[in-house]
Amino acid sequence: MKKLQVGMLAGLWWLLVSCDEKAIYKGIDDIKDGRWYIKNAPEFTFEIEDTTVTYSVYYNIRNTVSYPYYNLYIRRYLLDSAGTVLESKQDELTLLDPKTGKPLGDGLGDLFDHRISMMKKYRFPKSGKYTIRLRQYMRQNPLPEIYGVGVTVEKNL
Repeated sequence: MKKLQVGMLAGLWWLLVSCDEKAIYKGIDDIKDGRWYIKNAPEFTFEIEDTTVTYSVYYNIRNTVSYPYYNLYIRRYLLDSAGTVLESKQDELTLLDPKTGKPLGDGLGDLFDHRISMMKKYRFPKSGKYTIRLRQYMRQNPLPEIYGVGVTVEKNL
């Protein structure tokens, strides 16, 4: 029954996050059974046409209230169309209030969605395809209660 509820809510989440007018790209990868293995490194490929403007890039994370930590370490890689790593960085994302344990983000039932800044006012060096690869960087493998990860790219106006 819980898997059915999670599946229905994941579908609703996809519908809600796909309704962003400023986004030039939005990609979501559902994590099977809410268990994110280190070897599972979702990739999100998008096209940049206009290099005269800056872009904002966001993480989209979905977890349950049973997620055992307040934070999530992610290693992200930005690759160009040739597969060359342009940037590699580790980010700490805060999913729950560290003092109270109260979930942050938008909640629906026991699931919470987070939109967290990855890159602000980023200028891509040339037009073409880019890929962002995400890898969980926690000490636990698999990492439980993470049901979705994704990326949103928005053009700054």
